[in-house]
Amino acid sequence: MSSIRTSRTRLLSAAATVALAALTLTACSDGTGTRDEGASSGPAKNALAAATVPAPASASLSAKPADTTSEPSTSSTSSKSSGSAKPAKAAKQTPVQATSPAKAPAAAAKAVTCEGSNTRTVAAPLNRPINHMLLTVTNTGGKTCYLYNYPIVRFGEAQSVPPVIEDSKPQAVVTLEPGESGYASVSLSAADGSSDNGYTAKTLTLYFQGRSTDATTGKPAHPKLPAKGVYIDESLKVTYWQQSMNDAIIW
Repeated sequence: MSSIRTSRTRLLSAAATVALAALTLTACSDGTGTRDEGASSGPAKNALAAATVPAPASASLSAKPADTTSEPSTSSTSSKSSGSAKPAKAAKQTPVQATSPAKAPAAAAKAVTCEGSNTRTVAAPLNRPINHMLLTVTNTGGKTCYLYNYPIVRFGEAQSVPPVIEDSKPQAVVTLEPGESGYASVSLSAADGSSDNGYTAKTLTLYFQGRSTDATTGKPAHPKLPAKGVYIDESLKVTYWQQSMNDAIIW
């Protein structure tokens, strides 16, 4: 009896073991032969799969990581490239010749007063206005000269000088560069013959003034008059020196 009971116990244990194994296989199989890892293992598996999936090629091109490789030093680069490409030969520098400083230009000649020694004077009768004469003074010197105020003229042996037309005074002193000319006109006689003490003069002496009108300066000029002379009377008067001829003959 004891042996029979022992055999029954072993059979029951073996049957229980077989039943437990069957239950385990049933729980682990989904009927397709694929093993189900359970709900808890799904996310981890998906995360692992996502981490191992390679990025698309377009993303790789658009977001290429910066190259962090350090540049080789100049010395190493030169030593490596010296065998294949020689550096360009520097142009030969021509030493700058030390030169003496340029000489300063000579100081501009100081302007002087126009007078008989540095000018040429021409006296020419005018058809218009009638009974007028134009005096032209040209700078023949090498320096700028100033024609101050007005000409002091003396016809023949006259003891007095004619007055100046005050309204003809220019705004600035007439300045003559070498070769340039200044002008003044002389009203010789009244157009209607109303003035007295008229006579014909055949010589003319012209005196120049300085800044002051109190005295003459320099050498006088002796411009020639027409051979027949010029007729003058008590209406004789002169203009101030003018820079242009047109300004001189309007008086």
